[in-house]
Amino acid sequence: MKVACTLGESIVFKEVERPMLSNYGSGAIIKTYGCGLCGSDIVKFQQHLVKDGTVLGHEIVGEIVEINSQTEFKVGDKIVSSHHIPCFECVYCKNENYSMCEHFKKTNITPGGFSEYIYLSEEHLKNVSVKIPNNLDEIEASFYEPLGCCVRAAKRANLKENSTVLVIGLGSIGLLMGQALKAFGMKVFGCDLIQERIDLALSLGFDEAFNSLNLEESRAKILSYTDNFGAGAVFMTSGSDKAIELALRTVMDGGKILIFASTPKNFGYANNEIYYRELTVMGSYSPAPIDLKDSMSLLESGKVKVKNLSTTYNFDDIENSFRDTIYNKILKAYIKISE
Repeated sequence: MKVACTLGESIVFKEVERPMLSNYGSGAIIKTYGCGLCGSDIVKFQQHLVKDGTVLGHEIVGEIVEINSQTEFKVGDKIVSSHHIPCFECVYCKNENYSMCEHFKKTNITPGGFSEYIYLSEEHLKNVSVKIPNNLDEIEASFYEPLGCCVRAAKRANLKENSTVLVIGLGSIGLLMGQALKAFGMKVFGCDLIQERIDLALSLGFDEAFNSLNLEESRAKILSYTDNFGAGAVFMTSGSDKAIELALRTVMDGGKILIFASTPKNFGYANNEIYYRELTVMGSYSPAPIDLKDSMSLLESGKVKVKNLSTTYNFDDIENSFRDTIYNKILKAYIKISE
């Protein structure tokens, strides 16, 4: 079978042996319809965080072609799945820090989503795999895991209903985050440097969205929207170093900053700002199974809309999907692997 894997500055194809269920005993073999390209895939590729030959991709959509499982899944079922599973037993899991769990970090899709076939373990089937609802197409269903990440972030922030929230960065995750926050009853503002994304945010139900090129103007806008208090919480979904200062200038005293992006220079948040203003700065990384369940409910109900957020690329054109995403030519890529 064909897989797409990393090789230096390139994504290349190679032929590998198709996974066979007989080698694993239980679980399922999935024919991959397609896989979304995640920002974490881009970071791993650009910063060479994985070995050459790694098959990236985890936002998979596919069909079960072989199965030996105690679950109710069967051959022919069209499913989506996430890649990591917590153990539910360790100190991290007991404190609901599931993505810090060692088992969570070790579990993955085999060999990776950018592959014609993958193996999913029995654990995956029991905990993080679901059948695609009839009212969702495969591309919409591929947002199951990334939206789950946003649901997780919204829950971790633990905001009161009708809190005012600013989402910095209106890429695909920012747009998902804002919609998830709206579904949780928040008043949501968004900002970006690209007008098309600002317009898209407004069309998806953000209360306000604006261009954040000028820091002082951005601060003034948020103050005008919030009776001069500032945003009760800022969700940083932009990977820009400048987003840190923008977050500090727009969050209200006593407010929260939720970090959902790495930044190139890895600057920190000023200690004295946090201390004197009683700010809460927190991160959120990856979803637990319950967050994924809630994610699918939001997609199925239409409370979060993802139609036309992705640009589809054929499998043979996967390298261009990486390049176009890196250079902001598209919002998000979906790699079509098979029918």
